[in-house]
Amino acid sequence: MSALNVKLVNLGLPKTGTTTLHHALTQAGWRAADHKVRRIHDPTPGKGGTYIARQLYNGYFETGDPFRHLDGLYDALTEISALNPSATLWPQCDYAMIKAMRLARPDMLFVATWRPAAETSDSMRRWNNLGEDRLPAGHIPGLPEGYGATDPQRIRWIEGHYAMLRDLFGDDPRYLELPVGAEDARDRLAAHVKMDMPWWGRLNENPETGPSGRNDKAETAKGAA
Repeated sequence: MSALNVKLVNLGLPKTGTTTLHHALTQAGWRAADHKVRRIHDPTPGKGGTYIARQLYNGYFETGDPFRHLDGLYDALTEISALNPSATLWPQCDYAMIKAMRLARPDMLFVATWRPAAETSDSMRRWNNLGEDRLPAGHIPGLPEGYGATDPQRIRWIEGHYAMLRDLFGDDPRYLELPVGAEDARDRLAAHVKMDMPWWGRLNENPETGPSGRNDKAETAKGAA
């Protein structure tokens, strides 16, 4: 196994800038995983190992170390949930999993990408049937099956998730809640990981117009060279 070990995990929810974080860390020279383990890196073929969430739970239940199957592959995990008819896995919402991560890696850095809950909920609603179909059909910590089909329900869940993280981490300097739309977001991330961020922008936005009339078509901002 190489010396490459996981040293940062994003606990933010989908549609909060996880793809932007992934691209920024990759441009800074880290190997980052977003949602899935790339096929060439899949250490457990045949065990549903392509999902980052599956690998985290495999390691946790087999050895107590969530990173057992991911060390040697990645520096950072930027989107760790999985939601489809065969898998509902949300490690970032699971208190026991987060505690196991902290115990397994005392120096681990955590980030929680953040956008205002109403914006996040609206983006979820319009993203590949996530908000109105897949979330209500899932079994997600804090969002039981049958809930999440409406903006008020999603907003309550989203706000509750970040409140849980704030309660859990308190003033722990290893944790950063990162408002991805803030003017100083790149500087905050750079200070947290203690390295330069050559790029910061916006990726993977919804391609249609939102209820407010704002065009949400993906628009990548140019980062510094």
